[in-house]
Amino acid sequence: MTRVSEVLRATKAEGRAALIGYLPVGFPSVGESIDAMTAMVEAGVDIVEIGMPYSDPLMDGPVIQTAATRALAAGVHIRDVFTAARAVTKAGAAAVIMTYWNPVLRYGVDRFAADLVDSGASGLITPDLVPDEAQDWIAASDKHDLDRIFLVAPSSTPDRLVSTTAATRGFVYAASLMGVTGARESVGEQAAILVERTRAVTGLPICVGLGVSTPEQAEQVASFADGVIVGSVLVRQLLDRTDPQDGLSRIRELAGALRRGMNR
Repeated sequence: MTRVSEVLRATKAEGRAALIGYLPVGFPSVGESIDAMTAMVEAGVDIVEIGMPYSDPLMDGPVIQTAATRALAAGVHIRDVFTAARAVTKAGAAAVIMTYWNPVLRYGVDRFAADLVDSGASGLITPDLVPDEAQDWIAASDKHDLDRIFLVAPSSTPDRLVSTTAATRGFVYAASLMGVTGARESVGEQAAILVERTRAVTGLPICVGLGVSTPEQAEQVASFADGVIVGSVLVRQLLDRTDPQDGLSRIRELAGALRRGMNR
C-alpha cells in the first residue's frame, strides 16, 4: 500500500475527506516551491500534488500556465520533482506527481518509476494518458508498486468509467467539469453526479478537482468525495506575493481555511 492509499484510508476512518493541494515545482524557484509545499502540509494538507511544468499544458488554465512557464524559464528539471517529493514526505504528507506523459517518456518510464519510489512519492496523475495507451506505465507501476491515477470526467461514458477505474490505483481523479484548470465561482452539481456514477463501478477513493477555490466549495465537495483537490487558487497565492515570506503566509492562510471549511 502506498502512502497515498494509507492517508486516504486514515482520513476515511476519521470521517473526513482528504485535502489535496497542488503546486508546480520550480515556481517561483525550486527552493521556494518546496518551502510552499511544506507550508501547505503544516497548514493541514494531507496529500501534495507536485506539478511537473510542461511546455504544452493541455489541461491547465492561465494561472498554472503562467507559473509553469516561469519555472521552465528558470531552468526547472525533471529531477526536481523527486527532490520535492522527498521534502513533502519528510514533512509528513503523501506526495503524488502530476505530469503530462511526454516528460516521463523522455526520461524513461522504468527509470522514472524507480526514481519515484526512491523519492517516497506514491505514483503519478497523468491527465493526457488514458489506460488504453498506458501499457508501459501500467507495467512499470506494477513492477514498482506505484499508484497510477487516471481521470474521469462528466463526459465519461459508462463503459469508459469501468475501464478507467479498473486500470486505476490509489484514487480516481474526478474532474468536476469540462475545460481547463482554474478557480470557479461554483463547483456545480456535475461533480456530485460524476462521483455517484463512479462509485457505482469502483470501490476506490474518489477525489474531485478542477474549480475548487474557497472553503465553502471545499466543504461542499468534502460532503460527497473522499478527497478535495485544490490547485489554481493556491498557485495564485505565489503569483500575487509581494515577497517570499508573503507567499508562504498566503499559502498557510488559505490551506488552513480550506482545511477548516472541510472539517465543518
